[in-house]
Amino acid sequence: MMNLAIRPLTASAFAGDVSGIDLTRPLAPDSVRAIDEGMDRHGVLVFHDQRFSDDTQMAFSRQFGELEVSSGAELYKERRLAHMELADISNIDTQGQLRGANDHLRLTALGNRLWHSDASFRAAPAKYSLLSARAIPGTGGNTEFADMRAAYDALDAALKAEIEDLITEHSNAYSREQIGIAKADYGADNQKRIKPVRQRLVRYDPRTRRKSLYLSAHIGAVVGMPVAEGRMLIRELIEHATQRQFVYAHAWQQWDLVIWDNRTTMHRARRYDDLREVRDMRRTTIRGEGVTAAQPQ
Repeated sequence: MMNLAIRPLTASAFAGDVSGIDLTRPLAPDSVRAIDEGMDRHGVLVFHDQRFSDDTQMAFSRQFGELEVSSGAELYKERRLAHMELADISNIDTQGQLRGANDHLRLTALGNRLWHSDASFRAAPAKYSLLSARAIPGTGGNTEFADMRAAYDALDAALKAEIEDLITEHSNAYSREQIGIAKADYGADNQKRIKPVRQRLVRYDPRTRRKSLYLSAHIGAVVGMPVAEGRMLIRELIEHATQRQFVYAHAWQQWDLVIWDNRTTMHRARRYDDLREVRDMRRTTIRGEGVTAAQPQ
């Protein structure tokens, strides 16, 4: 018998704390369905004391769709984790040591502290992300989530009409450019992987019948606008969407699992002393179910 219960963590019920379920064991179909329905209502779900191995995290995640290969596994030959479908969200190298101040992968990972949506740089952008906390620092390292549905609802009618049909261009290179990582740093073999893809700026969800902003640091242009004008529009929308009333900040405990819907949220990691303390997080990502906009030939 399923005892799953969800307690709202914010006044708007944007995030929910889930109890009464062990995700490391095979789930009955009604439990999977209840989590899916909870994601539709809340956008972010928090599960405590879920002692995953890499294999059990992947098995649980697959109940919600096909797993994506992590972008880091595609772009870089150096990998600490055995599975290509596990994104290594940590500050540890392949020898189990803390990465140095000038380590390239450490510097690239600093881009995760920008507001973004996972894999929006793929033509079919991600559905859910599932992040498991294996080791956490003593202080800092929180993750913040922003409610893109509530942010859209709060826009005035004129701005909603202005942005309704706008198309944006997303690339992992755009977000890393903001912290000083040049396109050339990805190497000649990876240039195709950082080619921009197109996404709608406003997404409609037929399940919930709600619209949401689809924003990310990965956005580098708005189709049909001068680059400067498009980037300023996106900056203003991100500033609007990340006001405190739209944000839930998660303070991690070891063995937390947090699931979020990339179609209706943005998130960012917060600073911690990554040169002295270990933060070992492992993320699985559910592949998106289709494109949001036609792609250029």
